[in-house]
Amino acid sequence: MTATTTTAGGVKVVKPTVAGFFHDYWGRVRGGDLGSLPAVIGLIILSLIFGVARDTFFSSLNFANLFSQGAQYIFIAMGLVFVLLLGEIDLSAGFASGVCGAIMAILLTNHGWPWYGAIPAAMVTGIVIGFVLGFMVAKLGIPSFVVTLAAFLAFQGILLYLLGGGKNISITDTFVLKLANSNLSAVVSWALTIVAIVGYALLQLNRVRSRAARGLVTDPMGIVAMRIAGVALVLVIPTIVLTQERSINPVLNSVKGVPIVVPIIAVFLVIWTFVLGRTTYGRHVYAVGGNTEAARRAGIPVDRIRISVFMICSFMASIGGILAVSRANSVDPNTGGSNILLYSVGAAVIGGTSLFGGKGKAINAVIGGAVITVIDNGMGLLGYSAGTKYIVTGLILLVAASVDALARRRAAATGNR
Repeated sequence: MTATTTTAGGVKVVKPTVAGFFHDYWGRVRGGDLGSLPAVIGLIILSLIFGVARDTFFSSLNFANLFSQGAQYIFIAMGLVFVLLLGEIDLSAGFASGVCGAIMAILLTNHGWPWYGAIPAAMVTGIVIGFVLGFMVAKLGIPSFVVTLAAFLAFQGILLYLLGGGKNISITDTFVLKLANSNLSAVVSWALTIVAIVGYALLQLNRVRSRAARGLVTDPMGIVAMRIAGVALVLVIPTIVLTQERSINPVLNSVKGVPIVVPIIAVFLVIWTFVLGRTTYGRHVYAVGGNTEAARRAGIPVDRIRISVFMICSFMASIGGILAVSRANSVDPNTGGSNILLYSVGAAVIGGTSLFGGKGKAINAVIGGAVITVIDNGMGLLGYSAGTKYIVTGLILLVAASVDALARRRAAATGNR
């Protein structure tokens, strides 16, 4: 980081500046390290376009709907980030989510299990699926494309078998139905927002303190304050919108508060961000994705890492399946099918995760999922056909992949790879 250096008592003290921070950040961008910047810019532009074209796009009712509409994509994309970090792919994640959702529905409806038994069973199913896929890729040496393509086909058959050839199973468990369809109270919504802002501020300040105590260069306090203010803005504005009354008839049914699915997304985002950024396991994932042979020679258990990312991917797919079933109030043979996989992969890539491995974060899935959902929702409000939605989404995915390829080429040319 660019910084000014002064001398105090004969000791050189490094004092980073705000101008130096932005100079270094711009240098990284020019060197090909774009991160989620293109996706964020695209999200803002798309939101403005749809908001101007249809005023209902920015309504509190539609804003709340965006979260439940995009939850399945976001959760599956979070898991796919881990797989993509290794330069692998999981084509079965969509229907894996459907199978896990079906397991939960069958246990709830046909066998009378309580939600606290059926939901963990669905999650364990996802973990087992991931282990099998990862084992075949890591230990048998079968390319992930082939393994997961076979699983993609097989899981469609398994889903049909579980549903008795195509039946629809309705969900009546109130807890499961609330996951994607209910909201927190206004008081709880604001309490969680304040806790999140304070927690983020304490983490940022503690990071500065710990780095300074070890004699390491820290971010300028101005930048830290801007980050905290930015996060506060991102959290406070949606909370203001979502805590407004959005029911058509408030007398009969009041609807306000942050959707329950939002804190669920936030919890997993924090967990996976910590895992990738602050743990030895996370460093090993990036190492294997960056250079598998070098990681192997460094003593990293490459096969175990490869198996584990598929387990995480299918586990997150199971969460996505649970929320999809909750939103639809039922499970059918198309649960997890249609465009779910394509949108989920698109969310991870559009958000900034590299298809070539070694670059990606959990936040990429959230940002990319927001872009996908905004396109789907906004074009739906404007009355465009499904075909037009697919074409536009495909073009945006192609642009994102092109930006990634050009960024990697730029990074390699400038020695930042």
